[in-house]
Amino acid sequence: MLTLVIGNKNYSSWSLRPWLLLTEAGIPFEEIRLSLFTAAFDEQIGRHSPAGRVPVLVDPEADEGELKVWDSLAIAEYLAERFPDRCLWPESRAARAHARSLCAEMHSGFGTLRQAWPMNVAARLPGMGWSVGVQRDVDRLVQMWGACLERSGGPMLFGRFSIADAFFAPVVSRFATYDADLPPSIAAYRDRILALDGMRAWSASAREEREFLVDDEPYRRQP
Repeated sequence: MLTLVIGNKNYSSWSLRPWLLLTEAGIPFEEIRLSLFTAAFDEQIGRHSPAGRVPVLVDPEADEGELKVWDSLAIAEYLAERFPDRCLWPESRAARAHARSLCAEMHSGFGTLRQAWPMNVAARLPGMGWSVGVQRDVDRLVQMWGACLERSGGPMLFGRFSIADAFFAPVVSRFATYDADLPPSIAAYRDRILALDGMRAWSASAREEREFLVDDEPYRRQP
């Protein structure tokens, strides 16, 4: 069985992507959760990946023996090849290219939003961290999502749930935490992502965690 090594569910946006993808696709896996921001993390993650970061996917049944895949985008691509019957990318070539472009932009961009609005599932911080730069990133995301939803007709970016939706799930969580002002159609998409069984399960686990940054303690919403 696959194993996914992840960080704290409250904070680890990179871990959420493959976890949600595996969960929504119905692919069985075991989870190993490591606690970020601790002295033990470096030692523990070193057992799974020389990169020293989460997430890491471990496939003990790969063609050439046990395989470790790190980086959320590499994991998504590997899962799409490993489980072609799950159709994790859109069906048409043009749509797949579009979805890959969106994921790549999310993977390498939106630095202002990431820094000002770190993922913090259990907190509610309306308005905190907003800036003109953050709003530019929000506007770009609204444009991207709106164009996809108009073209596909929804409910997800490319009709059915895909890697693209998993990649934007951490942003959806941030929009909920910081109460981003969104057009109705985009707010509806946000709510559909938040309502996914996998997203609800991740959020519930995040709220049960008791390992959090000291600065977050006054803002943490208790279960």
